[in-house]
Amino acid sequence: MKRYLFAVLCVCPLLVQAEIYKAVDADGHVTYSSTPIKGGKKLILEPLPTMMPAAKPHANENFPKVDNETQRGRDETRRKILQDELNTEEKLLAEARQNLTEGESNPEVYKGTDGRTYRNVAKYDEKIKPLQDQVDLHNNNIAALKTELSRLQK
Repeated sequence: MKRYLFAVLCVCPLLVQAEIYKAVDADGHVTYSSTPIKGGKKLILEPLPTMMPAAKPHANENFPKVDNETQRGRDETRRKILQDELNTEEKLLAEARQNLTEGESNPEVYKGTDGRTYRNVAKYDEKIKPLQDQVDLHNNNIAALKTELSRLQK
C-alpha cells in the first residue's frame, strides 16, 4: 500500500505542470495567465538547470602534521594556562564574595525628619548589584574554564 502511495505522490508534480500565457495591452500592462487570453502568446519555458552540490574538500596531503609528542606538549601547556586562569578566577571569586558579604552587612540608611533611621533600599540595591554582578561573572568564568579543562585529553 505504501509503495502505491509513494508512486502516486511521485507522479503528482508532473500533473501540476501548466501552460503560461502572456498578454500586453495598449497601455503596456503585462498580464500572465494559466488559461489562454485574448491577444496573449503562449510562453515556452525551458526547464531550470540543476546543479550538483559542491564537493566536500578533501584533506590536503601536503598539510603539515604534528607528531603526538608535540601535540601532547601543546596540550599540557594549554592545560597549565587554563589551570592558572582557573586558580586566579577562584581567588577573584573569593574576594568578590567577601565584598558582597561586606556590602550586604552595611545597609544604606538615612535619618528622617522625625529623627528615626530608615533603610535606603534604592541606594542599597544600587550598591549591591555591581557586587553581585562580579560574583556572577567569576562563577561563569570558572564554569567555562572547568568545561575547557574537561575537554582536554589526558
